[in-house]
Formats: sequence, C-alpha cells, structure tokens
Amino acid sequence: MDTSKKGIVLATLGAAAAATLILFVFVLPAEFGIDPFGTGKALGIVGLSETAPSQVHDQAQTIARDTKVFVLAPFESVEYKYWLPAEGNIIFSWSATTAVEFDLHGEPDDGGPEKSVSYSIGSSDGNNGVFEAPFAGIHGWFWENRGENTVTVELEVAGFYEWSRMFRDGGEQDFQAVR
Repeated sequence: MDTSKKGIVLATLGAAAAATLILFVFVLPAEFGIDPFGTGKALGIVGLSETAPSQVHDQAQTIARDTKVFVLAPFESVEYKYWLPAEGNIIFSWSATTAVEFDLHGEPDDGGPEKSVSYSIGSSDGNNGVFEAPFAGIHGWFWENRGENTVTVELEVAGFYEWSRMFRDGGEQDFQAVR
C-alpha cells in the first residue's frame, strides 16, 4: 500500500470517482427518478423509493362492532358468520378458555353450503387478525368443544359487515350490524 502523498491523493480521487459513479448510476435513479445515463431503467431501479399506490377502499358506511360470548357444553358447537361484500374486511379476535376445534370458512351468496370454502381449520384457544372476503357472502367460524368441560368462546369483530348469523341447536338467528 502506497502511503505517500501521491498515493493518498490517487486513492482519494478514486474514491470520489467511485462515489460519483454510484450517485449517477444507482442513487439518483432509485431515489429521485433522475436517470441521466439510462442505467437506472436498464437495472429496473428508476423510482424505487416511490411509495406504492394506496390499498385503501373507501366505505359508504361506518364501522360495525360486535362482541359475542358462546358457552359450549361438552361436544356442543356453534357457528357464527358475517355477511361481507367481495373484498370486505373485518378485524377479529377470538379466545376460548381451552382449545376448541374451529373452521373459518365462507359461503358465496349464489352458492350455499355446498360451495363452502374453508380458510383455516384447526384446534386452538384463540386467534386474531384481519379477514378479507374473496367473494360476497357469509364468512365466519364454526367452533366445537370436544372436551369434557364447558368452554367459553369470546369473539370480537369490527368491520364493514351488514349483518351476522348464528347457527346453533338446529336453528339460525340473524343480527343487524351495530354501528
């Protein structure tokens, strides 16, 4: 390594040239969309720092909220679903006092139970997240207590649903959305 003045000056000039090349080839095209040599376009980095288009879906109504508590005796079940338009969303959280069998699923408006689609099946004592309906119809959970003790399941939902439906003891009951 050359530690003389000439070597230091050459190393400094080389570093400045490399920094300038990096600035014009990578930084300006990616950060500012300025591509003086066309290399940013060739590398596919022009405008890389720009934000993606918004995924916000405007809603005509206000958010509906729902909290339900289900007490399940041994080997008892309940099904609770929300009507959502295609791409409609709900934020949900459910918990059980002990693990229950569950099936998050939906049925299209034009299909009925024979066209039911399962999104998540398993055994758990809770789950939470955001659900986006792939089609217009009713979407929700089936819970079953396969244990020997009574289990309490609590469900909290917020979103842009119109109504909900509970299937229990061979019957069904509808509930209007509370806004």
